[in-house]
Amino acid sequence: MSGGVDSAVAAARAVEAGHDVVGVHLALSRMPGTVRTGARGCCTIEDAMDARRAANLLGIPFYVWDLSERFREDVVDDFIAEYAAGRTPNPCMRCNEKIKFAALLDKAIALGFDTVATGHYATLTDGPGGRQLHRASAWSKDQSYVLGVLTERQLAHCYFPLGDTPSKDLVRAEAAERGLQVAQKPDSHDICFIPDGDTRGWLSDHVTRTPGEILDEDGAVIGSHDGAHGYTVGQRRGLQLGKPADDGKPRYVLSIRPVSNQVVVGPKERLAISRIAGGRFSWAGEPGFDASERFACEVQIRAHAEPVPAFARLEPILEAERTEQHRDDATHEIVVDINLKLAEPLLGVAPGQTAVLYIGTRVLGQFTIDRAVPDESATAGSAASTASADPQAQVSQP
Repeated sequence: MSGGVDSAVAAARAVEAGHDVVGVHLALSRMPGTVRTGARGCCTIEDAMDARRAANLLGIPFYVWDLSERFREDVVDDFIAEYAAGRTPNPCMRCNEKIKFAALLDKAIALGFDTVATGHYATLTDGPGGRQLHRASAWSKDQSYVLGVLTERQLAHCYFPLGDTPSKDLVRAEAAERGLQVAQKPDSHDICFIPDGDTRGWLSDHVTRTPGEILDEDGAVIGSHDGAHGYTVGQRRGLQLGKPADDGKPRYVLSIRPVSNQVVVGPKERLAISRIAGGRFSWAGEPGFDASERFACEVQIRAHAEPVPAFARLEPILEAERTEQHRDDATHEIVVDINLKLAEPLLGVAPGQTAVLYIGTRVLGQFTIDRAVPDESATAGSAASTASADPQAQVSQP
């Protein structure tokens, strides 16, 4: 129970369904804030008290479990390390993978509980191949993307009471009818451990700032930066370039080179991607087919992005083709070819992001993007081949 309206209503529905329910609030910070400012952050003392009041109203036991050390190691430290390596991580995915449905679930099972119920908007089905994860009935509130890291074992112990609810307005109305004080509480946004939303400023306090060069696609120095960790692929604002582009159009971050501490910028069309690949993959239940054979699917690269049609396959990583983008212990990776006939091309894909694969409404699985390949048809010849061949660039050929 986070202290928000979704988890409070999920708990209420679980109680109403006749389950033996215990409310648990996760203390993820050793120094939590006292109050939450609007929709910024979460996990404050105020949130814990809101969760306790909801549990009291429902007549269920309530506990606060301190998982702050595990959260720091598995989520915060990973976030810092990924940015220091020139990648753009998603801490919500790591939190679901390592905390809510790993540390919390393991502890719950050890204590004799069967299931962890949350206020996520997603649905579960049972089929011949086992438990499957699907999108929520209300796509505008669908949160299956951030649950894409869950495995078949974890899904077997999950319960999402809100998955079939058509809208958030109905959830708030239900909360009000039940007398829950959080009925109109704002949803939390942004990264919970960076409540002011200033990711770049927060990173500056945790990652060593090393000045470096900003280059155009031809390798000319057109600016400088005080730390490559402050940039991400697709970024337009805050570049502070001293030399405007010849055509006068805005420039975007195309790649980050952690080895040489350089940031490369160029036109928007150079952000168009034809292929992504990466590791740290997991399946949300058995695929039901041989994933080493090319299969049709859709891929979603952000929580609120539109999925795009693609073809994917699981491939071994050949030692002779291994690059610095591959993780040291990786033996296989998922390769996804994007449908290049899209009305809008896939833009701004950054290494470190999570790609979730879907077949229809079903979540097939996920992987962490290591490499993104530019769509050569959207670029101007030599510039594309020059950038793609750069062995230090995060945007590189497979």
